Amino acid sequence: MNTIKGLIFDCDGTLADTMPLHWHAWQMITQRHNLHFPEDRFYSLGGVPSRDILKMLAEEQGRSLDHIAVAHEKENAYLPLMAQVEPIHAVVEIAKANLGKLPMAVASGGTQPIIMGVLEHLKIRQFFDAVVTSEMVKKQKPAPDIFLEAARRIGVAPKFCRAYEDTDLGLQAIRAAGMEAVDVRQLL
Repeated sequence: MNTIKGLIFDCDGTLADTMPLHWHAWQMITQRHNLHFPEDRFYSLGGVPSRDILKMLAEEQGRSLDHIAVAHEKENAYLPLMAQVEPIHAVVEIAKANLGKLPMAVASGGTQPIIMGVLEHLKIRQFFDAVVTSEMVKKQKPAPDIFLEAARRIGVAPKFCRAYEDTDLGLQAIRAAGMEAVDVRQLL
């Protein structure tokens, strides 16, 4: 077992209990655009950026829509809900316990303004040396890119990183990056 020298955390569903709020925003947008998007599928796609989900849904359902514009609509529907976000205490406590001991980063499929807003709202932004979001990498989870970029930004080789996630796609990305993976669903 390698000595862990850096920690990387997903945000939505890992540090922050945002997934039910994101689901609420998704329901508003998919109804507005007449897209079928069941709740179990939403949770299975945790970590995939909204623009990618919308592009996939439109293609599957033979719909023509501007997935970038509709992703912005979804973000705008989520913004007023952000004030309701609560921390996932078991995971935030891990970050708090390692503050000042190990470099730490956030690696999220969300967008920079939303993720920074959530971290600020929870008063934990200062815990992290780097915050890497979907705009900063080409390939999204389950590709390892976002975790590799987070490790690079905290200056720790991937094999010495432990990363925390709440989705199967995210855990797949962590393992593909060569990091130790922690499924936070087992901590709750």
